[in-house]
Amino acid sequence: MHQIIAWFARNGVAANLLMLAILMAGINTLFKRIPTEVFPEFELDMITVSVPYRGSTPAEVEESVVVKIEEAIQDLQGIKEINSTASEGAGSVSIEVDKGYDSRDLLDDIKNRVDSINTFPVETEKPVINLAKPRGEVITVVLAADMSESDLCLLGEQIRDEIVNLPNVTQVSLQAVRPYEIAIEVSEQTLQQYGLTLDGVAQAIRSSSIDLPAGAIKTTGGEILLRTKGQAYVGSDFENIVLLTRNDGTRLTLGEIAKVVDGFEETPLFARWNGKRCVMIAVARVGNQNAIDLANEVKDYLVERRHTLPPGVDLDYWNDRSKIVKGRIQTLTSSAMQGGFLVFLVLALFLRFSLALWVCLGIPVAFMGALAFMPQLGVTINIISLFGFILVLGIVVDDAIVTGENIYSHLQRGSHPTQAAIQGAQEVSVPVIFGVLTTVAAFVPIMMIEGFRGKIFAQIPLVVIPVLLFSLVESKLILPAHLKHLRMHSNPEGSGSLLNLFQQFFARGLERFAQGIYQPTLRLAMQYRYMTLAGFTGICLILFTLLASNRMMFVFFPRVPTERITVRLTMPEGTPSETTQRHINHILAEANKLKQREDYTEPSTGESIIQNIMDVVGVSGMTGGRRRSAGLTHVGEVAMGITPPEARQLPLTSQEVVAQWRRAIGIIPGAQELSFRAEIG
Repeated sequence: MHQIIAWFARNGVAANLLMLAILMAGINTLFKRIPTEVFPEFELDMITVSVPYRGSTPAEVEESVVVKIEEAIQDLQGIKEINSTASEGAGSVSIEVDKGYDSRDLLDDIKNRVDSINTFPVETEKPVINLAKPRGEVITVVLAADMSESDLCLLGEQIRDEIVNLPNVTQVSLQAVRPYEIAIEVSEQTLQQYGLTLDGVAQAIRSSSIDLPAGAIKTTGGEILLRTKGQAYVGSDFENIVLLTRNDGTRLTLGEIAKVVDGFEETPLFARWNGKRCVMIAVARVGNQNAIDLANEVKDYLVERRHTLPPGVDLDYWNDRSKIVKGRIQTLTSSAMQGGFLVFLVLALFLRFSLALWVCLGIPVAFMGALAFMPQLGVTINIISLFGFILVLGIVVDDAIVTGENIYSHLQRGSHPTQAAIQGAQEVSVPVIFGVLTTVAAFVPIMMIEGFRGKIFAQIPLVVIPVLLFSLVESKLILPAHLKHLRMHSNPEGSGSLLNLFQQFFARGLERFAQGIYQPTLRLAMQYRYMTLAGFTGICLILFTLLASNRMMFVFFPRVPTERITVRLTMPEGTPSETTQRHINHILAEANKLKQREDYTEPSTGESIIQNIMDVVGVSGMTGGRRRSAGLTHVGEVAMGITPPEARQLPLTSQEVVAQWRRAIGIIPGAQELSFRAEIG
């Protein structure tokens, strides 16, 4: 190691090329290769099986669906735990994959077992089986208007198609809409009149509403493929389906005996945005797409599209998760600038201006080096990896400071600059290397945490460790080559430039502190070493006691205020949707009352801090958070978007808004759960 340090110190060109290579590799990765997302995207060790069973009770779902799935898969190897939920109209089974087993192999085995079950009720739909994966939604577009449900859905589909055709948008889904359904109603009396049966009518519809291949015709110009187009998509197509042909050649069509209605599935799902019925269009990030660029592109589209909409139609966005990434990047940038300035200031006051400059250069070198390797390590720019950068910012220049200070001390003793750079770096190479490695070792166990949390927290050491290793490379191979150009100025005490006078003043103060306070305290601690050891042991015991007694709380994710406050209502299963809607209307009315209050109005703009209000019945998690299956008559939620804390002039916090809203709502009769959320974490 000593020979490598000496070679780089003597060959400054090689050291500069190494520094430039690290910087260019990091910059290239930052702008071209590494995706930016809100949350790290990875497959969970979890497989979900969902079976819709419309119109059924939870007891029927458990007996007819859930239990049969559990019995079919329980003996498969690789299953750690099975959790099942039977709710109104649907059943779901979550299978946790055991450590050491491949999730995709187990997924295939579960599909084979579930597909072989032939005793499900005929009313159940096809089971949906897939690997659980966090949603990559970046921003949600809201389209609201006082128009019919069908017209609103058609306009929503048009907006969705336009968004998906934007250059950087790939995955878009329409939400808060009921599935299209064509209802065919025929009376028993009519069937008897024409000598038909319900099964016969159903079979005629199935055989007529279908696209079929009709072979191929070979010509001199090539081969022509033939296909009959008979699939019906709208009510008028079904009305023209022929049920029977009479002896006289006349035909009986479905429209003559049945009422065909174009409509929607009878699912209790209803959403409003500021009092108007709405649909939502969720835009998700896939692959290497940049979440911030994706959100900005959608916002630009909304600004242009609003001008072309009919009067009374609102087009806005909701739940912009890219703001979280922007905030973390701003925090990282601000912390890096502040930390770098403080390091530079302290070193410049006690040592040399140029020494402080070269030491601070280690921060971007270490960060760019880590960025260059992030794609190979499977790490993206997200709120977790950015937290890792912020965490390591305070320790990244420690080894450079130790190395630089030791080189400076050799210069003060009269050594030749090149020799001082070599000897100064070599002397502290072993303790500096082991110091960095011990810090690396402290982060390695985080990579061994199992399960969902382990995959999240693994992003932190995968950022911190490369940063530390590249800071070590910079301090041992690059920094000495730069510090060999330092020259000592032989200014007598009390003379020289203003900067030298400041340095002499602070140097004398540090010397007085070391000799007058630190050394006597150190001698006293060494003289009474057992008492010193007992004192520090007591402090450690007090800290552990605070943790054990819950006086000092420990949480994986600290709760921080957000720009959205959500109230979720859960009634007992089986509650009619009309009852749930009535309670949601009450919660919504109290939210609107808060919005109209004077103490919620910004003095400069005259607008309320409550910007938008959304309410949903039939599904929870639609306004943000963990989403549950749609069609649940007993659940609903109301969410309000409020002005961000940094832009808010009123001294009103989101927690105070929650407290006032909770008091205004009061007690919901028969509610199973009423939860308020104004924080993330």
